[in-house]
Amino acid sequence: MDLELSGGEKKILLHGARETLEAKLEKREPTYLPPTALLEDCCHGVFVTLRGPSGDLRGCIGNLSGRGKALCGLVREMALASAFEDPRFPPLRKDEIKSLSIEISVLSEFEEADAGDVVPGKHGILIRRGYQSGLLLPQVATEQGWGREQFLSHGCLKAGLPAESWRQKDTAIFVFTALVFHE
Repeated sequence: MDLELSGGEKKILLHGARETLEAKLEKREPTYLPPTALLEDCCHGVFVTLRGPSGDLRGCIGNLSGRGKALCGLVREMALASAFEDPRFPPLRKDEIKSLSIEISVLSEFEEADAGDVVPGKHGILIRRGYQSGLLLPQVATEQGWGREQFLSHGCLKAGLPAESWRQKDTAIFVFTALVFHE
């Protein structure tokens, strides 16, 4: 990962994500902590993952490149998308916000790789064939206890491809790392 954030910068991003959600649910203008120059200029992809009180997934949406967007603004956008636009879940309700935990994953650049180069727990993967693609964050393999082949197979399934598609030459595999932090 080529980006390093201080503890204070991580706090600013986490506060921004939570404040964005609380303000929307309370129908008020958000009040943000002032961002550092790095958070205003940084153009990295980011995912915001929301979890319920027992750690169950409640929403996860991201932007792969962040090109042209400040990291602090992109985190806020992805927090809203995770809470209100993830098609797997109903929109976030006001009574859920206090028990919600927020995790932010700031992505490195993507690099094309061979299947044997994938290190579960270190790398995230993007599987792509034609117009189909699926992404899994690095922490997913660890959370699920998957080895390399399981991780690649689940990446294919997420892309809507057969599980063994990663073995085929016309399937591209990209790896990335992520700076992951949470409340």
